Amino acid sequence: MKRVALLTGFGFFTAIAAVAQNQPMTMNQGQMDQLDRNKNGAVERSEYQAFMTSAFASLDKNRDGSLNSDEVARVLNVQQFAAIDANGDGKASQNEFLNKVMTDFKTADRGGDGTLQ
Repeated sequence: MKRVALLTGFGFFTAIAAVAQNQPMTMNQGQMDQLDRNKNGAVERSEYQAFMTSAFASLDKNRDGSLNSDEVARVLNVQQFAAIDANGDGKASQNEFLNKVMTDFKTADRGGDGTLQ
């Protein structure tokens, strides 16, 4: 089974916790296949970003365009949330969140071709 080590992973709750802790996650082939929407055998940057954008929207319960500690309390502790809240204002904007997870995607893209395989 093919595995890709990521700083973020599949399953947005685990992905967000991994991002916040800078811990590697592993995606198995089945998870990669779910993210690989165009079925070309790789998870492209755009596919990953679409998935993470959806994850953010699922967590943003009050639909204000940012995450607060109450919205993520079941998946993140205070320190983990602070790692995503780049400017320290007590809210994680969609921009802050996506900047973090997409930076981690770039790190995981060892071939530098914009895909995870």
